[in-house]
Amino acid sequence: MAPRLPDILNPPEAPPGAPPRTPVARIEGLTRAFAGRTVLDGVDLTIARGEFVAMLGRSGSGKSTLLRALAGLDDDAGGGVTVDGTVAVAFQEPRLIPWRRVIANLALGLRGVPDPRAAALAALAEVGLTERADAWPLTLSGGEAQRASLARALVREPDLLLLDEPFSALDALTRIAVHRLVLDLWARHGPGILLVTHDVDEALLLADRVLVLDGGRIAHEEQVTLPRPRHRDHPELVALRSTLLERLGVTLEGTT
Repeated sequence: MAPRLPDILNPPEAPPGAPPRTPVARIEGLTRAFAGRTVLDGVDLTIARGEFVAMLGRSGSGKSTLLRALAGLDDDAGGGVTVDGTVAVAFQEPRLIPWRRVIANLALGLRGVPDPRAAALAALAEVGLTERADAWPLTLSGGEAQRASLARALVREPDLLLLDEPFSALDALTRIAVHRLVLDLWARHGPGILLVTHDVDEALLLADRVLVLDGGRIAHEEQVTLPRPRHRDHPELVALRSTLLERLGVTLEGTT
């Protein structure tokens, strides 16, 4: 039996009188085809500043393709993509450069920062990796490597953080810890987040809004208004899970 995911804590509420959240990213009519096969077919999407959005979809539905377009990594995508501010990405693989120590991986590319090492150390402290600053990437555990990847993304103080299935290779207990870490970092830094995942429970525990990508477009959307901490067996989440699984083509006949 798979370990049950625990409750995820709420980030702090916005200060009283704070202005409404404005868009940090906007996609209009995004299209992309590979070898004559249309993967994205006129996708429209807006992500608010400070909003946590999760995107689900079957394999090959175009989730990572959409994320790459938002990151500015796909010059062949059609349509309009606008991001108000800086973007950082954490991928499924940590993608740390093996011949550079952890702190050097974080400091790499920090142009215009007066003291890149100090900035990198501060980011490592936030993810609990201060003592691993001078370690080689290949000596890190899977959880440590993924935390270093998150620190590398956040050291740039992004306005938009893109997470491309960054938890999928982690064991269940490490995933729980990194979930909590992501929510804590999100609460402190306030970026808009787009998380691409195959895990419906993960999406419901973490996100404000859950999207289903199908047929090249956003086929379904659910707001998750249940306050944190969220119990995966709460009736509202159970109902949302069933709806999302149905939209993903997963039937639960014979289960309770």
